[in-house]
Amino acid sequence: MAKTTLLVIALALAVSMQATLGKNMLKCKDLNVDSCAYAVDTSGKRCVLEKPLFSLMNSDEYTCTTSEIEADKLNEWIETEECINACGVDRKPLGISSDSLLDREFIPKLCSNACYTNCPNIVDLYFNLAAGEGVFLPKLCETLESKGRRELLDIQSSGLDGVSDSTDLAYAQAPAPAPAY
Repeated sequence: MAKTTLLVIALALAVSMQATLGKNMLKCKDLNVDSCAYAVDTSGKRCVLEKPLFSLMNSDEYTCTTSEIEADKLNEWIETEECINACGVDRKPLGISSDSLLDREFIPKLCSNACYTNCPNIVDLYFNLAAGEGVFLPKLCETLESKGRRELLDIQSSGLDGVSDSTDLAYAQAPAPAPAY
């Protein structure tokens, strides 16, 4: 009788723990539009805003979905407004793109001390996007700091593909390690 009672209690505890843990999981599909972009779900996948196919005519309708892009060492993360502002990103981008790396106003904000040292989620995302374009983000930020906007304008006029080994922004030969935070 005591073994049966103990087994029932253990089973009930296990079921209630599983239900409790399941309720606390951060899922992209459960996030609202204002907290979706730059969020990372429990599994470490990045959340993205998408426009459902059936709502192309209604420009105000978005959904939050889970992308296949994983965040490095981050999960259950909803980006703060402080980081959104410091890094110069927008909560309403559709999908994930490296296009903003060509924006002359974005790179200085991303490389700023307020963003680069305090916002590991955003830095990790753009670090990986830049690496995908063959650019090592820490070197880009270092060059921007030392040479200023003129070098950035040269990069923007030729695109990220125009960054060559002869510049200070040498292509990353292999995926670079994530920034330390």
